[in-house]
Amino acid sequence: MQSRRSPCPIACTLDLIGDRWTLLIIRDMMFFHKQRFEEFLDSPEGISTNILANRLKLLEELGLAEKQPYSNHSRRMSYQLTEKGQSLRPVLKTIMVWGLRQIPETTTPDE
Repeated sequence: MQSRRSPCPIACTLDLIGDRWTLLIIRDMMFFHKQRFEEFLDSPEGISTNILANRLKLLEELGLAEKQPYSNHSRRMSYQLTEKGQSLRPVLKTIMVWGLRQIPETTTPDE
């Protein structure tokens, strides 16, 4: 892990998961129950395969997600959030509520 630029917990958290894609992958696992590489690629934001592979590896290294063989296909993997990853649920819900209130024309998946 790289050195911290400050002891601020907000800065440290953003250094770990504050890039353009990581929280969206966590969102997909948490709220849309996506588990497989191909499922993440179907998200409307259009993540590229190399960035997706990199971020899934990062989530594993951070202990936020774990991968397991999918079905009987040893080369295909599925990804699930760990307890640590699930602990981000209130954070993502708060971001979602803020977006719904403050950014016009945003909707939840059910709308």
